[in-house]
Amino acid sequence: MKKLKETKISGISLPLYAFFVAVIIVVTLLGKLPLDMVGLTLLLVTLGHLLYFIGEKLPIMNSYLGGGSVFTLIGATLLSFFHIVPSNVIGAVSNFMGGKFGFLDFYIAALICGSILGMNRNLLVKASKKFIPIALITMVIGFFSVGLVGMLIGNGFADSVMYVSMPMMSGGMGAGITPLSQIYAAGLAHGNQAAIFSQLAPAVTFGNILAIIGALSIAKVFNKSKYNGHGTLVAATKEELAKPKIKLDAQQIGTGMLFAFALLMAGDILNKFFPNIHQYAFMIIIVFILKATNTVPKDLEESVVIFNQVIMTNLTHAVLAGIGLALIDLNTLASAFTWQFVVLCLTSVVVMGLASWFLARLFGLYPVETAIGAGMINNSMGGTGNIAVLSASDRMEMIAFAQMANRLCGAIVLIFGGILIRFFY
Repeated sequence: MKKLKETKISGISLPLYAFFVAVIIVVTLLGKLPLDMVGLTLLLVTLGHLLYFIGEKLPIMNSYLGGGSVFTLIGATLLSFFHIVPSNVIGAVSNFMGGKFGFLDFYIAALICGSILGMNRNLLVKASKKFIPIALITMVIGFFSVGLVGMLIGNGFADSVMYVSMPMMSGGMGAGITPLSQIYAAGLAHGNQAAIFSQLAPAVTFGNILAIIGALSIAKVFNKSKYNGHGTLVAATKEELAKPKIKLDAQQIGTGMLFAFALLMAGDILNKFFPNIHQYAFMIIIVFILKATNTVPKDLEESVVIFNQVIMTNLTHAVLAGIGLALIDLNTLASAFTWQFVVLCLTSVVVMGLASWFLARLFGLYPVETAIGAGMINNSMGGTGNIAVLSASDRMEMIAFAQMANRLCGAIVLIFGGILIRFFY
């Protein structure tokens, strides 16, 4: 019993954790799990921490396959695929995660604000002015590479770029292929949005899986090399890298939460007037300007960083569990699985990873972080994919740059998607 109590899952003793799991299993079997904030938060947090704990203990998984983060994602996906978790719960998790201002927005708002405001100002400005051009150039290289390989393997340039490259770089499901499928449908004589969406979805899903594997591989292979910035894009002084010592304060957590949510709302207001630009993109711009101009008072800045730390510590594994349960569909992926499709998806991930690596060396950034932040992230599923990619590669401090690249490139994909669909078809 003493040994059991000493074994802890996210700071909770094993007997107490077993009680949480038992409660969830019983209430689910009885059909009484509340499909609201209380029930779903308990489910996702408990499941996420448990799967992460198991993944970190499995010998091969923890050394070569991404450990707890990847195991949480895969484990939750399999629980959904084999219907171990009831379908009504999966549906509720999907709405809870991806609904307007849902659980994912709550998490990402904390991450964006905390990661930018917690960063050294000089470091942020230095990294951004080099990182954004690399992300855009990498996107162009990826687009033409997929098109040319498509021509070589008989898939055609147009189909390859429009149904593989563009959806992979569009920024995910909600802000990516949902509007992209609408744009395609409007541009085609007899376009059906639902049918087009089903054609685009496999590339987004499989691309995200490859991006996770790619990010994990880059981080592992080059862990002890000079190319690794250990979460920092650009070389920095000790002063710039120093983390401020912040004392946890309950009232400050609330203040930080309110400020982060207010900035998310500000992004949503701007999105109302410029609907083609995602609210996250506006939020990043606002927070970036506030940080670059030193507008935010130090105590308020610290409040947001504390809120960020609380959310990241407690909810990261829950978000990964939610992504696996509700947002990765193995059936859809299997239906599109041809060798040509696999080759094209691999081309996008590998070429964009290599391109961003060499561009990083040219621009003076750390290649490991740039290949993950510009190469892998631009093939991920938007906000959910960014979290999975960065969590697997232990680079969560790069979430602001990941969102920046993802949303900027996603907006460009939507603009050119409307032009090219008419040009090619």
